[in-house]
Amino acid sequence: MYTVTLPRGRTLDLTTPVVMGILNVTPDSFSDGGRYNALDSAVIQAQSMLKNGATILDIGGESTRPGAPDVELEEELSRVIPVIKAIRNHSDCIISVDTSKAEVMRQAIEAGADIINDVRALQEPNALHVAAQYPDVPVCLMHMQGAPRTMQTNPTYQNLLSDISDFFELRIAQCESAGVARSRIILDPGFGFGKTLAHNYQLLGQFNYFQKHRLPLLAGLSRKSMFGNLLNREASERLAGSLAGALMCAQQGAHIIRVHDVQETVDVLKVLHAASNGVEHE
Repeated sequence: MYTVTLPRGRTLDLTTPVVMGILNVTPDSFSDGGRYNALDSAVIQAQSMLKNGATILDIGGESTRPGAPDVELEEELSRVIPVIKAIRNHSDCIISVDTSKAEVMRQAIEAGADIINDVRALQEPNALHVAAQYPDVPVCLMHMQGAPRTMQTNPTYQNLLSDISDFFELRIAQCESAGVARSRIILDPGFGFGKTLAHNYQLLGQFNYFQKHRLPLLAGLSRKSMFGNLLNREASERLAGSLAGALMCAQQGAHIIRVHDVQETVDVLKVLHAASNGVEHE
């Protein structure tokens, strides 16, 4: 249904859901912080995720877990840019940069990144301007109520789904006014970002509501506390919950599933595809 244009004459086919593998090059991300913040280990993990079926690698240098401290620009650049360059030297895979800082976006794209994935939906200074300068780079706009340090302090909505949808419409209009074409936009309702446990499960149960925007949808709920709190599981024990969530989102129209557990999620999506479309007889 959707094909997204990428740099260097490539395209991203979203006819069937694809997996975005999470590569946090941080010391403090909630699930894998400190595991891949050395260049060699990051590249090895990137290669492993590609081998296991990831279509996109999402590289992030600033934790956005609840209560996370801000990271200075130079520190984020020093974490992210060498990893993007090293991966690009090894592969022509699709690379996404997970950042809200305009200068990180710019340098990441120049280093070989293909997609901007911004939890603040291009609302930080100059972010829209940078995005507009690269007309073949898609942008993912995520909904977040508040900021990472405070987002889980009593989040409230008049109507969860329509409030998020209204935010998307406003950001889409502002992007278009700034020169970022609608055809470049991907939407992420932001599981766990300024949402209570009840909000998260309402989003999961009604994810297909956001198909109304007729844009690609990203679902990012891998290992999140919505599963830990419901199931009483630590981050490393949330695979089953994460896979259930991924399946439900894919069934409701998610085009990109952002995950830590690439191989397992790829398997789930293959089973869904076979059940929905049939398989060739052996």
